[in-house]
This record gives sequence, structure tokens and C-alpha cells, in this order.
Amino acid sequence: MSKLNLGDSKLKIVECSRDAMQGIHEFIPTEKKLEYINQLLKVGFDTIDCGSFVSPKAIPQMRDTHLLIDKLDDSNTKLSVIVANARGAKDASQFERIKFLGYPFSISETFQRRNTNASLEESLDRVKQIKEISDQCGKELLIYISMAFGNPYGDPWNIEICQRWVETLEELGIKYFALSDTIGVGNPESISYIFGHLIPKFPNAEIGAHFHTLPYSWREKIDAAYRKGCRKFDAAIRGFGGCPMAKDDLTGNMPTENLLFYFDELGVPLDLDRIEFNKSVSLALNVFPTH
Repeated sequence: MSKLNLGDSKLKIVECSRDAMQGIHEFIPTEKKLEYINQLLKVGFDTIDCGSFVSPKAIPQMRDTHLLIDKLDDSNTKLSVIVANARGAKDASQFERIKFLGYPFSISETFQRRNTNASLEESLDRVKQIKEISDQCGKELLIYISMAFGNPYGDPWNIEICQRWVETLEELGIKYFALSDTIGVGNPESISYIFGHLIPKFPNAEIGAHFHTLPYSWREKIDAAYRKGCRKFDAAIRGFGGCPMAKDDLTGNMPTENLLFYFDELGVPLDLDRIEFNKSVSLALNVFPTH
């Protein structure tokens, strides 16, 4: 595969340990989470999505995030967490190490209500509150555009809806977005179309990709987004995690090792410590149940 000449923007990889862990029913001990994230910090990822400041009733697996942050090793890797409201944003903002407050904003009304117990308009109000808190505390607000490539509920979806919400949110001063293929339905055509429209239209925003995928369709998703200018990709080692609402049980997070394989083939420099990455892949087997 020949190297593409698509500009000099540095490629950023976000390791999503939070997304990998959050759906596991058996609680992963805090010490084990700490060991794993500290190992990931040695790799050199741009960012690690390491936890959530949400109700323990909603995501019991992440109830110990506040115990982890200050125990993590020093690193140039930025930390990101998920928040669902102003209270979570305030709690997360107490930690100096945290750079990004991530908020899942679904362009599907049904999924927004199921995921955050709020309508789209109520969710927009929450975003405004979280943005104010993040500005006051020196954090950056990252918006996950959930169901960016379609939804299973029959809610209206098209590029115009996606673009309208990104435009509305960018007008609030938000610069960081991740287009989320929440249920893994994105295909090369829809991915190319959306990234091809949004990246040129919002030159001051960083628009990344958070893909969920089947084992056989990962390459085409990365390729479609990269060729349209996407330079930030979320992934999880071994593809652990994903959305429980996906129709196929094999749908999981984009495997980090697949992402590295793709960019190695293109000759794109990643500036990652491969020895430490291989250690992380091995350690993951001790963290995540494989049955």
C-alpha cells in the first residue's frame, strides 16, 4: 500500500481503556485498573480515555475513577474522562491531570434519552453548563457525536442533521469532536461522506473518529476517514468494549493493534514505544475477561 500525501498533521491515537472496561459486569479491582493505565501511559498515546465521573448506578465499573487519577504516573499523555452533567464536570475538574471532559451528545433523540436521560435540547443545556465549568477550570470539552452514522431506532439521520449539531456546538466555542459509530453501522461511503463534508467546513475544529467495528470491516473504516483528512482515532487494545446496543455481539471497539498495523503499512510515523505497547497488549489479558 503506497503512502498517502494528505498533509503534515500529526496523527493522534486515543487509547480508550474506559470504553473497554465500562460494560464489564464483574468489577475490575482499582489496583488492576491502576496497573493497566500506568502501563498504557508508557506507550506514548496522545490521550488516554481513562474513566468516568457519572452516577455509579449508571456505570458501576467506573465508580473508582476519582481514586485513580492522582495515583497515575507522570506522563506527557493527556487524560480524558466522560461526564454526563454539570456535577460530574465539577468533580472531574478538581483533578489537574485531566485535560478533556468528554460528553456523549447523540444526534438520535432516542439514544440521548436512553444514554443520559435527557432530550436533545436538555442535553444542549447541559453542554453549555459543562462548557462554562471547563472554561473556568482550564479544561477542554470534547463532544462525542453519538450515532453519527445512523441509529437503530428509526430516528431521522443524514449528513445535514450531523452537520447542524456540530455547527450548533462549535458556535459555543467547542473545538474537539469525535464522530462515534456507536453501533458499528458506518461504511466507507457514509464515513467518507461525513468526514469529507465536516472537516473542510469546520477548519478550526479537531474532528476525530470513534469507530466500533466488526472484525472484518476495520480497515475500510480507518481508510475512509484517513483519506478524508481525519487525524485522530480512538481505539482499544484487542477491540475490547463497544456498544451493547449493537446488533452483532462481535461489534467492538476499533482494535488499537489494527490501527497501528494500518498506519505502519502506509509508513505514517506514530511515535509510540512498541515494546511498551506489546506489554500493554499482554497485560490486557489479565485485566479483561476473555470468555
